[in-house]
Amino acid sequence: MKPQAASGKRQANPNAGTDRLQLEGATPPSCGLQPPPLAAYVHIPWCVRKCPYCDFNSHTTHDALPENEYVDALIEDLEQDLRALEGLPARPLTSIFFGGGTPSLFSAAALDRFLQALNQRVPFADDIEITLEANPGTFEQAKFRDYRLAGINRLSIGIQSFNAEHLKALGRIHDDREALGAVDMARRAGFDNLNLDLMHGLPNQEHAQAMADLDQAMALAPEHLSWYQLTLEPNTVFYSRPPTLPEEDILWSIQEAGLQRLAAGGYAQYEISAYARNGRRARHNLNYWQYGDFLGLGAGAHGKLTDANGKVQRYWKTRLPKDYLNPDKAYLAGSKTLDADELPFDFLMNALRLVDGVPSAWYAERTGQSLEQIADTLNQAEAKGLLEPWHQQLRPTERGRLFLNDLLEMFL
Repeated sequence: MKPQAASGKRQANPNAGTDRLQLEGATPPSCGLQPPPLAAYVHIPWCVRKCPYCDFNSHTTHDALPENEYVDALIEDLEQDLRALEGLPARPLTSIFFGGGTPSLFSAAALDRFLQALNQRVPFADDIEITLEANPGTFEQAKFRDYRLAGINRLSIGIQSFNAEHLKALGRIHDDREALGAVDMARRAGFDNLNLDLMHGLPNQEHAQAMADLDQAMALAPEHLSWYQLTLEPNTVFYSRPPTLPEEDILWSIQEAGLQRLAAGGYAQYEISAYARNGRRARHNLNYWQYGDFLGLGAGAHGKLTDANGKVQRYWKTRLPKDYLNPDKAYLAGSKTLDADELPFDFLMNALRLVDGVPSAWYAERTGQSLEQIADTLNQAEAKGLLEPWHQQLRPTERGRLFLNDLLEMFL
C-alpha cells in the first residue's frame, strides 16, 4: 500500500464540545513508564438489517453508503487522536480491527484508502494483524480477493448458526448455504486466518441442534472460533420482546458438551468465549484483555490511551453517523481519566477473562500502581478459591471463571 493523504478534511467546530483528547503527562517524566502496545479499532456503523439481539452501534441503511465521506472523516478523526500521543514513545500498530455494523458493506477500495492513510501516520508492525468483520450475503468472490490485496489478513465471519430456523429467528440475512459459501470464498481468496462467530442458547434451540452447529463450524477448520451464549441485552428487540430460550439445564449441557468437543477438535479455550488452534489467538482481542492501548475511530467507537505516568483515559466518539459526518459536530463525544480507585476493576475486568490471566508485573506496568495496594483483596479472592496464587500471575481458577462477576465485584 502506498501512503495517501486525506482528502476533503473538515475542521472540527471548537464550539461543538470537546474535540481533542488531552493526555496528562504527554512529556514523559524521568520515571516514565513505557506505554503498552497500541492497536486501532475502526467502526463501520451500517447494516443491511438490524438484528433483534444486537446492542452494538449499528444503523440500517437502504441507500448508497457515503464511503468517501466516511473515510475522509475517519482520517481526520485519526489525526485528532494522534495529537494526544505527541511526546510519548512511538509505537507501531500491532493490530487493526474493522468492526460494526457490517464492515464488509464497504468496498475494498474504501478500506484500502483508509489503511494507506493510517500507515502513513502510524507505522505498522511487520506482523500486523488486520481483521475485517464480514457477514455472509454482503460480498462476492472478487470483493474477498480485493480485501486480501488491500492488506486485510484476517476475517471474522458472522455465521451465528447453520440452522435455517435459527437464522430466521435471529434476523440474519443469510442462509446456511451462504454461510458455507462465505468460508469457501474466503479460502479461495487466500485467507488463511479465519474466525467464525457462532452462538448457542438460541430461541427454542435443543442440545443436539447446538452441537450440530458446533460440529459444522469445526468441520470448516477455521483457525479461531468465537462460541458464546445468546444474551438478551437492554435496548434490543429481544430484550423488549423476549423469545423462548432453552432452560438452564439445557444451556449447561450445551456448554459442557461444547467445551469437550472444542478441546477434542484442537481448539484451546484462552478466554471466556474464544477458542483457537495453536498460534492463532486473536491478537487484537488479546490486546484489549491484556490492557493494551487502542485508538477508537469511527461513529460510536471507544478507545483507551495511557500516558507516561500510567494514567488511563477511556474515550468515545459521536455515535450517530449523521452527526459523525456533520462538519459542525466534534468527533469526540466524551472522555474520562480513570481515578486510582477505578483502575483495579478496569484492569482485572479484562485480564481475568483470560484462562491464563496475565503476568502480575503487568499491573504496575500498565496502571502505574503497585499490586500491593490491592493485596488484601487478592488474598481474599485466593482464599475463596476464585484466584490462583497471584504473586507471579493474575489468573482466575476454574471456579473464578465460572463466577467471574463475583470475583470482579470484590474489586469495586
